[in-house]
Amino acid sequence: MPVSADHQTPRVTLDQILVSRREDVQRLNAAVSLTELKQRCRDLPPVRPFCQTLRNVAGACGLSVIAEFKRMSPSEGEIRPGAEPAEIARLYEQNGAACMSVLTEPDYFGGKLEDLAAARGAVSLPVLRKDFLIDPWQIYESRAAGADCILLIAEAVSAARLQELYGLACELGLDVLVELFEESSLAAVCGLDPEPPLVGINNRNLQTLKMYPGRTLEFRHRVPAGSWLVNESGFSTPEAIRQSVEAGVQSFLIGTGLMKADDPGRKLRELLGTA
Repeated sequence: MPVSADHQTPRVTLDQILVSRREDVQRLNAAVSLTELKQRCRDLPPVRPFCQTLRNVAGACGLSVIAEFKRMSPSEGEIRPGAEPAEIARLYEQNGAACMSVLTEPDYFGGKLEDLAAARGAVSLPVLRKDFLIDPWQIYESRAAGADCILLIAEAVSAARLQELYGLACELGLDVLVELFEESSLAAVCGLDPEPPLVGINNRNLQTLKMYPGRTLEFRHRVPAGSWLVNESGFSTPEAIRQSVEAGVQSFLIGTGLMKADDPGRKLRELLGTA
């Protein structure tokens, strides 16, 4: 794994991951054409309502969690050896997750689309494909693979490409979690048409992997007024979640804190305050 032994000086940046994903898209596009992917997307059943589920659960329970399946990360290395996505998905559903996220990036996170299919097939939760999506080919790939929602990272693409990918996802019926970290990305996110119903602020800088715990709360009043906000990264205690809820941010994307726990289901209940 391309990370230092002490996990303090990562050897991988967002830019490096994006180079890898561009190479992957070129290779995969040569094997499966865009025309074929479009054909696969025809007549698919509607997606499960990701954004509305987050809102509904938060309205009923005070908060909602997108619980994530991830095998490894540049900052942590291997997280849960031998983890099975279907098994983890069932634990999440049984213990109160509103939605699920599955990391599918292969080179730095050890993911694959088959993980998404296995997780979604095991539960009724709406499922997010979390990856570094930079090309229209990947949007069609996501819909064909069964994703209900996709992640688009504002820092990964230009403002024009962000709008293109976002618009295409909306056309295909996908929900979109539009993520940002940099203040400079706010203009691109706020300028999306139609207004994004779901915005995530990552408390981790993907270039340095450094955590900024208050990032979401710092920017919370600057996202589009009608957007539902998701607080991403760094949640391992009920206290941190309570502080966010008290500040008006009720939804969370939690991955490493759950996947590293001895019992991910119990850990989820602890964070939700239902243990």
